[in-house]
Amino acid sequence: MPYAAARALLLTLSLPLLLAATPATPGGWSVAPSGGGRPSFYAEGTPGAVLQDTLAVTNRGTEPLTVRLRATGDDGLRVAFAEPALGVPARTRAEVPFTVTVPADAPPGDRAGELLVRDSTGRESAVRLLIRVGGPELAALTVEHVAVQGDRITYELVNRGTTAVVPRLAVHADGVLGAVLDRAPRTLPVRLAPGRRLALDEPWPDRPALDAVTVRLTVTAPGAARATGRTSARFVPWGAAAGTAAGALSVVAAAVAVRRRGRRTAAVRAAARGALT
Repeated sequence: MPYAAARALLLTLSLPLLLAATPATPGGWSVAPSGGGRPSFYAEGTPGAVLQDTLAVTNRGTEPLTVRLRATGDDGLRVAFAEPALGVPARTRAEVPFTVTVPADAPPGDRAGELLVRDSTGRESAVRLLIRVGGPELAALTVEHVAVQGDRITYELVNRGTTAVVPRLAVHADGVLGAVLDRAPRTLPVRLAPGRRLALDEPWPDRPALDAVTVRLTVTAPGAARATGRTSARFVPWGAAAGTAAGALSVVAAAVAVRRRGRRTAAVRAAARGALT
């Protein structure tokens, strides 16, 4: 149905006879998908699609009803009502057209939300909205910003695909004399949504005290190509290095003192010879 035509149905009011059998109770109103028989809204569309439907607000009370409409839910879905506020006479049903726009870059999967209707007293009622975005599913992961920080290996996982993934991680590090770390692949306790970036770290309490290493992280997920991230690090026992440096400075200082003492002795001897002559 074209949206312009749907907008014209904004105040399509049912005959009072349809509601005559319902007891007239103050504040008695409800919301539901138009047409009956549906507990919630459900629709499917591809990225960029504009989906249309109609919300029914039924006023069973004896006084006119004024309500405001809004939507909440997953980021990216844009819900637009024909009118954000609505007046419904007593014993009447009004139908409010609305559209849901699927973002052009939305990955395949389900998006959930609610259509909320609130009256002037603060009472609110909701109808669930579920949108399924179609399209090819692609699993793709990258591992980035690998670094050694103290006794931990830090890194970031990025889901660059269109479907959620549960990654597996393997860790390997080679030093000057061979492998110093080798952890078999294991499943990480995370579920990474499309487009999400997650910072993680891997403990390494028994890292070498003195070595130059290359660390390699390998990440896999069902349907995704293997992803690898690398970094290099040098481990130096700074306490021993400081002691060695202090010893070297002592040797240099002693050598300088000996040289100066030798110069002073030579000068005294030269002065004595001059006095004798």
